Amino acid sequence: MPSIKRVMQRLCFIVVLLGTSSSLQANTDSRVIEEGIASYYSDYFQGRTTASGDTFNQQELTAAHKTLPFGTRVKVVRTDTGQEVEVVINDRGPFIKGRVIDLTKRAAQKLGMLDRGVAPVLITQAD
Repeated sequence: MPSIKRVMQRLCFIVVLLGTSSSLQANTDSRVIEEGIASYYSDYFQGRTTASGDTFNQQELTAAHKTLPFGTRVKVVRTDTGQEVEVVINDRGPFIKGRVIDLTKRAAQKLGMLDRGVAPVLITQAD
């Protein structure tokens, strides 16, 4: 049986989807990949090599995911605000329990999460 906390999270998510703009509602028509918490990379990784062999750059729109193939384009929607960004998977991670995607600073900025450091997100296949 699902916990009360999980049921409330789902209910809040549905309310956010119903109460947001039509552009967010249209975006949820894509195939949902995962829902959870997004974080963003530390500056420590700038210039280092990603798992795909790319050089990491905080100013690109890329991300790390545990299982998605490198080169996969995904749309990341912040569920509490409706802000969204499209990124390309080029690294592995995150390696912190409960997190589903690590974003570059540029992607995190587009989601308005630089101050918080983390945000609830829905990951869908990009169109």
